Amino acid sequence: MKNDTFKLYESDLLSQTTGDTLRPGGFALTDLGIGKCDLLPGARVLDVGCGSGATVERLVSQYQLQAIGLDSSEVLLESGKKRNPDLNLIRGLGEDLPFPVNHMDGVLAECALSVMEDLDQVLNEIFRVLKPRGWLLVNDVYARNPEGLQGLRELKIDSCIRRALPKEQFVNKLVEQGFKIVDWTDHTNLLTQLTVDLIMAHGSMTQFWLKTSSCSCSGADSVEPSLVQVALKQAKMGYFQLIAQKDDHCS
Repeated sequence: MKNDTFKLYESDLLSQTTGDTLRPGGFALTDLGIGKCDLLPGARVLDVGCGSGATVERLVSQYQLQAIGLDSSEVLLESGKKRNPDLNLIRGLGEDLPFPVNHMDGVLAECALSVMEDLDQVLNEIFRVLKPRGWLLVNDVYARNPEGLQGLRELKIDSCIRRALPKEQFVNKLVEQGFKIVDWTDHTNLLTQLTVDLIMAHGSMTQFWLKTSSCSCSGADSVEPSLVQVALKQAKMGYFQLIAQKDDHCS
């Protein structure tokens, strides 16, 4: 992976506001989505892009699920293990899941798919490891204005905003893979609230992005606040929850 982008999710700038979930709304959408999926206690569930394992911890304690977390960030995984050594967290890539075919009852991806470098391969892997009629729960950002995508792609920041897709493009990728879309709901209000919280914590979004620049290290380019804010405005960023199932005719 190139080392020219600042990994926002590994800094503490975001977690100071979001806590360990590192996403808008915290556990609110996690709980909402689990409530819509038919996952019984003991079901085997994978959290792709689990970060420090906050969701994994909740899936075990609140829902009695056999939850496993996978992430590529050694920094976040070590943080999770330090917080709770009992968490089942492993290092790996979404593009190469270390599980057999038809192994998982459910897969969660919360602000994770939009960070993946090869989304099509990640979806292929998720489809492969899910059991027939297995659940996929996605909470993530999307671009409500497709014409603003180019500005997002050019940002020197490794976060969910950089690879956000329009709704139609994302849904089409899932359908082409063999998923059946069960539910899509817009929750852009949670993204708006996170912006408000960040402003309250840092004074302004300009100040927040300036702080990310001061945190950039290991050869990563600094983040230009004006470019980020223009790109976000042009793309009209939104936030959504999607629930899908693996077609039961597939194996």
